[in-house]
Amino acid sequence: MAGRHLPPDHSKGDERTLGGYMRVHARPAAFEGVDGMPYSVDILVEETGERPSPYAAYLLFMRWRRMGEPGVEGHVESDFLSRGATEAEAREALDRMPLGEVKAVLDDLIRQRHGGALPGDRPPAARPWWEAMRDEDGE
Repeated sequence: MAGRHLPPDHSKGDERTLGGYMRVHARPAAFEGVDGMPYSVDILVEETGERPSPYAAYLLFMRWRRMGEPGVEGHVESDFLSRGATEAEAREALDRMPLGEVKAVLDDLIRQRHGGALPGDRPPAARPWWEAMRDEDGE
């Protein structure tokens, strides 16, 4: 299935926030993680049954393959980041989260998964191509 490009509709929100970006661009926000892999993000809400805020929201980051057949090859998810009396109330706080904060959550989760700082833990533009290739080969 080929991708589709729709022009952004800026009347739908502030594209600098997670929810605003998803509404303006009609697609999930995507980031390159500190591990150099591509991720997309969604807001999920679960019913916890806890009073007085029985709903809690968190971020789910899907890691996409860089090579070969397109598809998801893993994920990371945050702890509950907001709570509310309703599903909409719990979602609203994450909906307003600035994209820079969302990226920081992703990078923190990746570092936690790898037990701390990564060997190539510097801005992607500063990584020479040969380091990225070595990381992909597992060396």
